[in-house]
This record gives sequence, structure tokens and C-alpha cells, in this order.
Amino acid sequence: MSGHSKWSTIKRKKEKTDGARAKIFTKIGREISVAVKESGADPNNNSKLYDLIAKAKANNVPNDNIDRAIKKASSEGNKNDYVDMVYEGYGPCGVAVIVEALTDNKNRTAGDLRHYFDKFGGNLGQTGCVSFMFERKGIVVVENNKLSEDKVMEDCMEVGANDFHFEEDAVEISCEPNDLHIVNKGLIEKGYKVLSADAVMVPSTYTTIDDPDLQNKMSLLLDHLEDNDDVQQVFHNWEMPDEPDED
Repeated sequence: MSGHSKWSTIKRKKEKTDGARAKIFTKIGREISVAVKESGADPNNNSKLYDLIAKAKANNVPNDNIDRAIKKASSEGNKNDYVDMVYEGYGPCGVAVIVEALTDNKNRTAGDLRHYFDKFGGNLGQTGCVSFMFERKGIVVVENNKLSEDKVMEDCMEVGANDFHFEEDAVEISCEPNDLHIVNKGLIEKGYKVLSADAVMVPSTYTTIDDPDLQNKMSLLLDHLEDNDDVQQVFHNWEMPDEPDED
């Protein structure tokens, strides 16, 4: 399952972003702003906001930051208008890449992303050029603190999940995208520590890169995309090499 697990990608992101928590707060803050504007400030009546608050807490966003983001989005003077954008392209060796963004300036975001793709041996493509290689799924990742596989299976069936995958430190649970909120909330109410809950694009096939220089370029492309303030999520079908074991 090397390279196929969303949790391995999350761990990679967390390792790279633990020193830049402000950037994580900014990205989640944008999502909260959009969710509040769309469906109101009450998480009990706004499933997207409920999930985002859980996501913020899983990323150690302080409660004060969450409350401020909700209040700011609710205020009449809030003029931030973010637009959902999806960009598709190719990295080195034809690796398929999908970028989901929230932006208040589409020209700026498109220009930035095109620059990253060009700089690191890829190219930004047209809408639909790679998305046919992916399937949208809801993925909930929970902490594996000595969980019973039988109990997880039972609970997953009760909350409406489709499947689960055990790893040493986490369990990755999949569901239909429209069921993500129900599954996420159900697992939280059953006492699980949810590390992430997102609708993600899962590739149907994977691409390998054998050349170390091109591997480095692909890593740099992903780093630059993920570090961009407008970018919310990045999906790809790169069969990432295993990290070397530390002594």
C-alpha cells in the first residue's frame, strides 16, 4: 500500500507544516469563511462548518482562532469573497495532479500555479485533462491508539462507512463523499479521535518516477503547491518512494 494511503500523505504534510501553523490556520480560516457565508454560523445546522471545526481542532487551531474566524465571516463588514477553483496538470513523467483552491483573485492563483508547474518540469493543463483518472471519496482518518479491528469494523458499519484500512498509527475510513459529515460526526460521537475528514480525489492508477532528479522536482512541485495560501488540497497519482528508515 506504499504511496496509496492518504494518511501517509497527511503525515508528510504535518511533518512539513508543524513549523508553519499560521499557514494552516489561514487555509482553514478561508474554508470556515466560505462555509459560514453559505450556510450560517451554527455548526448544528451547518454540516460543513461542523466538519471544519473538527478539522481545525485536529490541527491544533486554538478555539479563539476558530471563534474569530466564524465571527468575522458572520459580520456584515466582511468583504472576503473566495471562489472555489480546481486546476489540473501534469508533473514530471506525466504524474497527474489536481489542485483545489479558494481564491479572491483567480488570475493571481492561476499565474502562480502555472509558474510552479513550468519551473519543476510539468505543465498546467485544461479542465478534465487528468480528473478522469481519479474517483472522489470521503476519507476519515482516526488515531489508532490500540484499536480493535473488529470494533472498528462494527462502528464503521453503524455510521455508514464503506471500508477501512488499518495502519500502525491510524485507521483510514472511506465513505461516499455525501456521507462524509454523517460518518465523521458518528465516529466523533463514538469517541474516536479524528485526525482529518475530507472529500478527496483517489487515483485509479499510479505513476512511478525512477530518476532521482525528477523525484526531487516532483517533491518541490508539491511543496510549492501546498505552501501557496490559495491552495487548499493537492491530489496526485505519484507512487511516492518509501522514506528511508532513520538510524
